[in-house]
Amino acid sequence: MNMSILNHPLVVGMILFPDLTQLDLTGPYEVFTRMPATTVHLLSETLQPVRTERGLTITPDATWATSPELDVIFVPGGAGVNAMLEHEPLLNFLRQQSASTAYITAVCTGTLVLGAAGLLKGYRAATHWLSMDLLPFFGAEPVYERVVFDRNRITGGGITAGIDFGLHVAALLRDARTAQEIQLMMEYDPQPPFHSGSPALADPALVQQVSAARQHIQASRRTIARRIAQRINAVVE
Repeated sequence: MNMSILNHPLVVGMILFPDLTQLDLTGPYEVFTRMPATTVHLLSETLQPVRTERGLTITPDATWATSPELDVIFVPGGAGVNAMLEHEPLLNFLRQQSASTAYITAVCTGTLVLGAAGLLKGYRAATHWLSMDLLPFFGAEPVYERVVFDRNRITGGGITAGIDFGLHVAALLRDARTAQEIQLMMEYDPQPPFHSGSPALADPALVQQVSAARQHIQASRRTIARRIAQRINAVVE
């Protein structure tokens, strides 16, 4: 579905759940809310404020049950993903929306939630580097790129990839000039102090240290992914 007409009204729905990573959400949110003729809804299971992984609280403006019809649906990642991978109210909402939503999107480990809903089987996708090996459990092909397009699925890598993701989506749904204007207004001109932003660049000892620190949550996530794979008949490596 081509929606690149500059002033065509767009409705974007961004999912909230406990212990999400706020930058996964707020990076793309900053871009989407700057797009012309675009309404962005923050959607949660209830209207109660949602506490993110690091303690920031975000208030939804609609629930999954009261969500309007969406042109774009977006899922962030975070520690709370583990619970959401088997949270049927959210998974059912994503499945229902996928029937009419033009673009189904996610950043970081939010991609795994799309997979758990059965929405990535046969698609190329990106996620956080620590969870790339889990994508085949959902029938998805892991792609080590910052932003991955496959038909109407758009997925981004780790946390900071959300801004790149948002700008790519803005260029697709509006035009490149609009995306460039947003990037300039945001002064998005990354100049990181260290070249350690990916496992391919970081010191191997640092990669091992970070991986070890997340071993428990990743083991739990893998167990859940295996369980889901058995249900959705995904191809498991």
